[in-house]
Amino acid sequence: MLKELSGERVLPIWIGPGEASAIAAELAAMEFARPLTHDLLCAVMKQLGGSLQKVVINRVEDSTYYAELLVLKNGELISLDARPSDSIAIALRSDTQIFAHEELLGIAGNLSAGEWESTGKEPSSSSPFMGPDELEEHLRSLNPEDFGRFTP
Repeated sequence: MLKELSGERVLPIWIGPGEASAIAAELAAMEFARPLTHDLLCAVMKQLGGSLQKVVINRVEDSTYYAELLVLKNGELISLDARPSDSIAIALRSDTQIFAHEELLGIAGNLSAGEWESTGKEPSSSSPFMGPDELEEHLRSLNPEDFGRFTP
């Protein structure tokens, strides 16, 4: 749940358990003997002379959010396509600000963080989100064939 600094609007982004763990570990200032993937990426970026300037959550398509990492290297600003969950984990590790396009905050509705927490559900049916009950029903209705075949 991203919340704007100068307001109450929020941007809920569903993320996977791996990225959620990486974000939670950083927020809890947990230390590990070996670098995790997001730590490694930050170290590689730094060693190659780049610095993360900001993360931008820039669009949503078919309920999937997209983001970009804006990296400064040798005076050139480089845009890298990235998943928002990875971008957030990397931004936290590099103390970099996270931005979202204004229209994305409109998509999520104008609910405040407190209203989101108190309802415990996603925005109205006019938004691209499913509420928890609707998502559960959708997942139950899927057939194994809907996922395709795994080929190593």
